[in-house]
Amino acid sequence: MISHVFLGISDFDRAFAFYSKVLAELGLTLKFCEASKPWAGWVCETSPRPLLVIARPFDGHPNQPGNGQMVALLAPSREAVRSSHAIALAQGGLCEGEPGLRPHYHPDYYGAYFRDPDGNKLCVCFHGVCAE
Repeated sequence: MISHVFLGISDFDRAFAFYSKVLAELGLTLKFCEASKPWAGWVCETSPRPLLVIARPFDGHPNQPGNGQMVALLAPSREAVRSSHAIALAQGGLCEGEPGLRPHYHPDYYGAYFRDPDGNKLCVCFHGVCAE
C-alpha cells in the first residue's frame, strides 16, 4: 500500500547521523545515500518497499513539520522501542512520549514518540505479545 515516506530535513549531515543510528536499531538497511543531492533512503532487508527517505524539500523552501502528521515505524521488540527512543534522544531528538504500553490503542501496543532534530514526529512501536 505504501511506496515510500519522505521526511523533509534542513541539515543533511545532522539528519543522516540521526536516522542512521535510529533506523539501524530497527533493523532497516541503507539503500542509498547521496550527500550531493542531498538525500538518503532506508528499507527492510527483505523488501525494496516501503522506503523511508530523508531529503531537503524539493521546492527549495525550508522544511516545516506539520501538526498532526507522524510516521510510525515498526520495531521487532519492546526492547527495540526502548533503545531506539534512547538513541533518538541521544542524537538530539525531543521526547514526545516515553516508551510504554498504550492499551487505549490495543492491549499489546508498546510505543514511544519523539521528534527528530527538524521537528518531524516519529513513533516506534511493537504490536506483539511479549514476555518482557
